[in-house]
Amino acid sequence: MSNAGGVMAFDFGTRSIGVAIGQRITCTAWPLKAFKIRNNDDWQEIEKLLNEWQPEIVVVGLPLNMDGSEQPLTAKARKFANRLHGRFGVQVALHDERLSTVEARAGLFELGGYLALEKSKVDAESAVIILESWLEKFFK
Repeated sequence: MSNAGGVMAFDFGTRSIGVAIGQRITCTAWPLKAFKIRNNDDWQEIEKLLNEWQPEIVVVGLPLNMDGSEQPLTAKARKFANRLHGRFGVQVALHDERLSTVEARAGLFELGGYLALEKSKVDAESAVIILESWLEKFFK
């Protein structure tokens, strides 16, 4: 399925990465998947997603402390964003992801209780929140 003109988001973490896809016209996004980090195999998974969805731009969540300062994971997320651009030539934007996981967990819990709080669902939903926040900032 092609989403030419669409936007893809990654919720980067040290153990897993959540992925969402969206579109600028409606400023909406939906979860695609989350996958566990397995060293270099991750790049094959990411390449497959980029080829399948063909996004115009990729948004990577930038983990910051509540006061806006950087934390150790911030540098890793920046490195991940730089590698995305370097390996695949895609345009990459970084976007503040503060509270995205909290919001994702609250929304999933509301829909399905504790059983809905599976890590992969939370990561993919966090990517949705990051993407919709970015879309609202630049396209609404």
